Amino acid sequence: MGEFELIRHYFAAAPCAQGGEGVALGIGDDCALLDLPAGEQLAISTDTLVAGVHFPAVCDPLLLGQRSLAVAVSDLAAMGATAVGFTLALTLPQVGAQWLAGFADGLGRMAARCGISLIGGDTTRGPLSITVTVFGRVPTGQALRRSGAQPGDLLCVGGFLGNAAGALPLVLGEREAPADVAGPLLEHYWSPLPQLQLGERLRGLATAALDISDGLLADCGHIAKVSGVALEVNLTQVPVSAPLQAFLGREAALHAALTGGDDYVLAFTVPESALTALAREVHVIGRVLEGQGVTLRDPQGQDITPVQRGYQHFRETP
Repeated sequence: MGEFELIRHYFAAAPCAQGGEGVALGIGDDCALLDLPAGEQLAISTDTLVAGVHFPAVCDPLLLGQRSLAVAVSDLAAMGATAVGFTLALTLPQVGAQWLAGFADGLGRMAARCGISLIGGDTTRGPLSITVTVFGRVPTGQALRRSGAQPGDLLCVGGFLGNAAGALPLVLGEREAPADVAGPLLEHYWSPLPQLQLGERLRGLATAALDISDGLLADCGHIAKVSGVALEVNLTQVPVSAPLQAFLGREAALHAALTGGDDYVLAFTVPESALTALAREVHVIGRVLEGQGVTLRDPQGQDITPVQRGYQHFRETP
């Protein structure tokens, strides 16, 4: 099967590639065309997933398709943007009909959940890697940024943390667990649902925001740095799920929540007065102070900040 036949058969004909609100022209020409309402800006983000780095080289292609799109769309949620369209650049070592059908199915399922359309892309031969570029729209001046946190704000997250990191031994086949424990953890790893609605609700409320991909403490460090403030995280307020605690135990579950990454849950700062406008699933985990950096406090108020705060692709080894 040639490149163009592959695109037509598995992607151009998919329901998620048939256009949607804001898509004037999708797959078929040299470029896609997007319509933006007056007074709105275009939000763009790109994510690349590489076999053996971001996912096991041998895995269910349907689950991989879901995950590939979800982690990219999460960046739109972090900016408070409404999802519009995405492109897919797929590098394959070989063309396998069963693999492609499963991957396209997973991609389409996540696209439907996120309300986003496939508008173009590319395919080529090589080691398996997946690059997704997402496009969203946000009212001019209302995009959530990392740079506005103020002393006195509260530090919050949009849900439980650590589930995806806790799922890794299950994903890699290193451990097993009962279905009621393994199920929610694997679901969070393979099908994290971008918090698009929460991101939109945070417009005009949050002073800073991002999505947690490399670990809570590491990612909060980005807010602290560009906002010129200090963030204090209270260990007892970090939300971890019952399945994660059952699988790892309380202490290891908290470690996964603090440094594990792959959560794709929003972390954000808001004035205390804004909390009443937010849903119950929002968890207050700390506060913004004058100063710099991120500090983790135990129940007695002692500084217990770990040296390794999250994942880095190019960390130098001693």
